[in-house]
Amino acid sequence: MWPFSLCVAVAFVVAMTHWLYRWRNPKCNGNLPPGSMGWPLLGETIQFFAPNTTWDTPPFVKERMERYGRIFKTNLVGRPVIVSTDSDLNYMIFQQEGQLFQSWYPDSFTEVFGRQNVGSLHGYMYKYLKNMVLYLFGPESLKKMLNEVENVAATNLQKWAGQESVEFKEATANMIFDLTAKKLISYDPEKSSENLRESFVAFIQGLISFPLDIPGTAYHKCLQGRKKAMTMLKNMLQERRANPRKLKTDFFDYVLEELDRGDTILTEAIALDLMFVLLFASFETTSLAITVAIKLLRDNPRVLQELTEEHENILRKRENKESGLTWKEYKSMTYTFQLINETVRLANIVPGVFRKALKDIKFKDYTIPAGWAVMVCPPAVHLNPVNYKDPLEFNPSRWERMEQKGASKNFMAFGGGMRFCVGTDFTKVQMAVFLHCLVTKYRWKTVRGGDIVRTPGLQFPNGFHVQMTMKDKQNQDPTSPRRL
Repeated sequence: MWPFSLCVAVAFVVAMTHWLYRWRNPKCNGNLPPGSMGWPLLGETIQFFAPNTTWDTPPFVKERMERYGRIFKTNLVGRPVIVSTDSDLNYMIFQQEGQLFQSWYPDSFTEVFGRQNVGSLHGYMYKYLKNMVLYLFGPESLKKMLNEVENVAATNLQKWAGQESVEFKEATANMIFDLTAKKLISYDPEKSSENLRESFVAFIQGLISFPLDIPGTAYHKCLQGRKKAMTMLKNMLQERRANPRKLKTDFFDYVLEELDRGDTILTEAIALDLMFVLLFASFETTSLAITVAIKLLRDNPRVLQELTEEHENILRKRENKESGLTWKEYKSMTYTFQLINETVRLANIVPGVFRKALKDIKFKDYTIPAGWAVMVCPPAVHLNPVNYKDPLEFNPSRWERMEQKGASKNFMAFGGGMRFCVGTDFTKVQMAVFLHCLVTKYRWKTVRGGDIVRTPGLQFPNGFHVQMTMKDKQNQDPTSPRRL
């Protein structure tokens, strides 16, 4: 008879062998896409977070596309995932929200954005919150906001021109954060005893990082930044509740009005998570997009010249030279909107959009098992030469022949389906107005930095320092910076 210890050892080896086999060969009622599940527990998480210093599709995705095709399986942070770079499957995923798929993000993401954030809610609750956000970022509100956006851009550009140089991403992030925070919660950094922006800086620095919650790690700092920001927002909400204002002037007032309704489905926790996500999404992604646009314009003088001509034509046609931008002028910025689309196509600020399969789903020769996560990969679509000729070339004019509104099978920079980003129009207003103020009055040159790294999100790790000067009246060439 075998010794007991040997029996235990054999049983352990058999159990581990079976577990490893099941890890590498998950159950499926059909054919799983090809791919690798990586190391037990870790999966391919480390490879997924590897930095990418190019504008091209992330190496993690590109290498697996070449090996397995446009649809493959993997495992991220212990979760089985189907990665899709296939335009048809991506389109189906977005269009079948609530039927075959639902919004889902890894636990590490829901931990930092809140378990009741708008991206994690479904059905009627999601639609309810979406309508609330449109109250702030809908077309009618944006028309009223246009001159304020212009004044903010003009004031900040004038301030930056008086400095030796500015770290452009940080400067634009501060500008947009202050404007958004004012519209949302009437936040004034000069009057507040606490710096709300600093909490978001800590949050952002660890957002796209390995999810290890240990003091000293980027992810831990991210969680602490969120905790501090949420405490500040909760205190502001309680203070506003205790001292209500007669005149409703910001989104906080609207939220409080909803919370006080007897039949409301809104809770304070959901409202605070919504505020947090709106503050983050409205300034971080937009400031990145503007920074990428400025870098690309600096590297492409011909594009800059055409953009400048469009905006100088707007000024020439204006009857009252002292008036600000009108909504009609904004809507006439055809080339500007082409440039915005081209910028976000190349920037690929959102490296992946996650969903979860609600049932076994057949697509072509493959089966996506119920409960598995699915990651739509916009960069692989936006940089596919089949969809875009010379995809790494910055060419806004390509959009003359393409659909510019909303999302399509080959353009998903702002999401798609029922979860198409409700802040898209707000982002375009801020970018277009900022570019208008910039190219009509200023020149700029890069002082240092400007390299990009994706881990997997887009970053400017060494900063992007720009020197700005006001154009003189004799020489309107926007590509030759001069000191004042």
